[in-house]
Formats: sequence, structure tokens, C-alpha cells
Amino acid sequence: MTTLIFDCDGVLADTERYGHLPAFNQTFREFGLPVEWSEEQYAVKLRIGGGKERMASLLTEDFVARAGLPSDPERLAREVARWHRRKTELYTARVLAGELPPRPGIRRIIEAALAAGWQLAVASTSARESVEAVLRVAAGAELARRFSGVFAGDVVARKKPAPDIYWLALQELAALPAQSLVIEDSQNGLEAASAAGLSCVVTVNGYTAQERFDTAALVVSHLGDPGDPAQVLQNRSPARPGAIIGLDDLAACLPARQAAVLAQRELRGVT
Repeated sequence: MTTLIFDCDGVLADTERYGHLPAFNQTFREFGLPVEWSEEQYAVKLRIGGGKERMASLLTEDFVARAGLPSDPERLAREVARWHRRKTELYTARVLAGELPPRPGIRRIIEAALAAGWQLAVASTSARESVEAVLRVAAGAELARRFSGVFAGDVVARKKPAPDIYWLALQELAALPAQSLVIEDSQNGLEAASAAGLSCVVTVNGYTAQERFDTAALVVSHLGDPGDPAQVLQNRSPARPGAIIGLDDLAACLPARQAAVLAQRELRGVT
């Protein structure tokens, strides 16, 4: 069975700029913390996998003193957990209010993949509650229920760019790397997928468009929809995508399919 694994943020929906960043800053205000991230500062924080981990990166000695926080590491960890729970509530409310529409082509590809008998899953460093909310909005409740797994949050100790979340997904889904494909949006995500032995398609966003995607099979602006064409940025696969990335294009990025196509081309060249 072919398996397609989606990242969540920046892949299913444009969540970072319009969802996570406002939720982080509102949380900081509610807790009286002396910080507000700009878009430029948040772009740097996105190099850190996981929302709690991004919040914990604030905890310099100076910040702890200015915010009047406890110096004990265990108490600090509990404070960060409180902030993150509230941030997740604020973010999820934005998602369910329809403020974060799906990225182009996402629902179309989900429908086509399910119709073709593919196994679908999500693997994300975000909190599970947030990921499930985005999936329901992006795919619709009926299609979301047909996903074989949602792997999110603290289900693994090491977050992207470590490959652990993808190793877990492969194990739980009983999926073979050669028959599996990942859709990511960032260099961290691509590195995680590649380290797990998985082929990856990248749909960039405003925060990640300048990152390096040297090991991606295919890099596009998004998957495309009628009236909203995709732009192909890099292509190392046998796929020949146009303005709309189809299921055949994704299938051509599978390792097993890539090897077969390249072998056929070499044979035709010999004969």
C-alpha cells in the first residue's frame, strides 16, 4: 500500500503567520511576559521544532529575572507547560473559527489519494489537539476520519529535524519507506524525512521559501488548484508536473517508482 504522510503547519494550512504567531503573542500578553515576537523573530524561532521548545528558548537568565519567573528548572518547566496549554487553546480556537484556510490543492490531493486506496497520515511537532483541528478544517470531518494516523506533539522525545516522528509513523502504519512519501514545508521537516529514508515533496511558504531543499524530490509553491496554479521550483524526480500537482506527480516521487522510471529510461536509451 502506498502511504502519504503530511506535515501539518505550512502544509495543510498556512498556520504559522495567521495562527501560531498571534496565539504565541496573545499568550505572552495574558501571562504578562515581556516579549512579543515580530514576524522576523518568529521566522528564526521556526528553526526550533515544537511550540513548547520555542517558548523555552526565551528562558535566558535575564528574561527569567525580568519576568519574575522561578529559577528552579522544574518550576520553570511547569510554567512553560502552562503557557503552551493556553497557546494551544487560543490557536485551536482560530482554526475552528475558519481563520486558517487550507493551502491550495490539499483537499483535492487528499480526496484523490483516498480514492486511489492510499494510506494517509499526519506527522507533526505541534500539539495533537492543534493538528487534529487543522486536519478537520483542511480535509473536512469525513475525510479526516479516514486518516490512518495522527502522530503529533510529545509522542517522540526528539522533534524534527530528528527523524523520530517518521520512524514512529512507519512503524505504526506498517509502511515501507520505498512505498511512502512525505509532504513537508521546511528544511527541518525535509531533514527529518530524509533521515528516516523517506522521499519528500516540499510545498514552501513565506517563512521557508529561502531555505535549502537539496534532497527533496520535488519543490513547489503549493499543490495548486484551478485558478491558483502551482509553481515548480525544483524537480529531481521523474514527475513532469504542470500548474496543478496531481496524484500521478506525487506517485512519481516515490522511491520505488523513481527507480522503475529511471530504469525504463536507461533501457530506452540503450535500445
